[in-house]
Amino acid sequence: MIKVAGYVRVSTAEQAEEGYSIDAQENIIRQKCKFEGKEVVKVYADKGISGKSMKNRFQLQQMIRDAEAGKFDEVWVWKTNRLARNQYDLLTIIKEFEKYEVGFKSCSEAFDTSTAAGKLMMNVLSSIGEFERETTVENVKMGMKQRARTGKWNGGIVLGYKSVSISESETSLKVIPEEAISVKKIFELYSSGKGLKAICNKLNHEGYKTKKGNMFSTGGIKDILMNPIYIGKIRYNVRENWTEKRRKGINKNPIIVDGEHEPIISTELWNKVHELYKIKSGKPKKTFENNYLLTGLMKCPQCGASMVAGRSKNKLKSGGYRITRYYVCGNWRSKGSAACHSNGIRADYAERYVLSRIKKVLLNKRILKDIVNNLNRKRQEIIKPLEDEIKQLNLNLDNMTKKKDRIFDLYTDGIINKEVLSERIEKITRDIDELSDRKERVQREHENNDSGIISYEQVKNILNDFNKLLEIASPEDQKTLLQVIIKKITIRDRKKIDSIELHFDEKIRKYFIKSREGESPGDGGSPSFNVFTICI
Repeated sequence: MIKVAGYVRVSTAEQAEEGYSIDAQENIIRQKCKFEGKEVVKVYADKGISGKSMKNRFQLQQMIRDAEAGKFDEVWVWKTNRLARNQYDLLTIIKEFEKYEVGFKSCSEAFDTSTAAGKLMMNVLSSIGEFERETTVENVKMGMKQRARTGKWNGGIVLGYKSVSISESETSLKVIPEEAISVKKIFELYSSGKGLKAICNKLNHEGYKTKKGNMFSTGGIKDILMNPIYIGKIRYNVRENWTEKRRKGINKNPIIVDGEHEPIISTELWNKVHELYKIKSGKPKKTFENNYLLTGLMKCPQCGASMVAGRSKNKLKSGGYRITRYYVCGNWRSKGSAACHSNGIRADYAERYVLSRIKKVLLNKRILKDIVNNLNRKRQEIIKPLEDEIKQLNLNLDNMTKKKDRIFDLYTDGIINKEVLSERIEKITRDIDELSDRKERVQREHENNDSGIISYEQVKNILNDFNKLLEIASPEDQKTLLQVIIKKITIRDRKKIDSIELHFDEKIRKYFIKSREGESPGDGGSPSFNVFTICI
């Protein structure tokens, strides 16, 4: 008898809709399989989880692992959108099933992936489903744009205001007096001639906080100064397709109209601030950052933030100027002395030390052997705790999933209502996201330390490749190489470099081969390569 695995999924909103419930989906799958004379060996259920991502769908991941183990012959779903919300993810998952000779069927859509015609039908239906979802998204976006054009607030978090519900479908903005003080102060300080960093420094020293309770940064101050919400206007559609395009998705012509909320500052103050901003932004931008090879690689010995470019300019008796380059704390530079101190380290010293240290380690066989021996010993020491933590994280995630199932059962039994369900599921989902992120980090660390013994020759050869490229590279290419290889540089309290952490993986090895020999990536070299991180 053919063994079948059922897969069912609901999101919180769908749970209350007829036909979407876990039980309804499972019943349909079991009835169909019984009619065809097939045995349902297990039903995998992801409850209260969106189909947008595969990341936190633990039952789906378990089903794929069980498919690899040969525990069933087919996977059945009520509809394909239970398995994936877009065609790419759907095809990716089905490709995994095919790899393990597992078929895929839908109770609501007539196709069978074991045949060519079935695969074609599946592609057509999933494309139609994706088109319908995208159409729905476009309609929602259109409605929100129309709301914005009429001066209505579409939601969000902004310093100085809070969203208040005025009806089931309407929200408005209400001024928060204590936060409005911060906003007014920022505009007044800028209009008096203070720069972004000076304002940031003053606010942080005086104990003012952002909406999230953090210190202000220069970027945050600029965002406030540029936001027309504070003169009673609604700005919408600043970012388009941000998830896919990121910073390239900035819309140069957003919707800006008069809103229905109370302004915090006057139009006169807004105009004065923006006239000053235009004057200041017309000044030539600093270009000296490009001359710094180690920007972002060194860590502040006080707060741990990345060190960034800085310089001092001193007038000489001759009338000329002496410019000294430094690396300074990024927190100090963006948030002022309330966040940290400069902790500057001379750039000439730092760059010279890093380049010479790499050569010294490479040329001294005893030092390099000691580094490799320490590396292998530390790898063995940290693998066991990482394995224990992964087991504990898996246990915690499993408990969270069971807890989510119990909450759904309470809702199904009528013990809790939809609002309580949504509130509890939202909290558990946040906890699951945090645990999943932690598990990914631990697994990456485990993989980096569980690739076998690293040989002295391997480390020597890769360092030799790296050193040769550094010697022939232009300053710009040197910066690229150092940024690719160096994981971090730690500094002692006395502004001296303590250690340099270098990270090497297969991608970097191929990069060396290509750069040195003019070969395409993947040509030449050893068939396998152990990922390793060394401290020199």
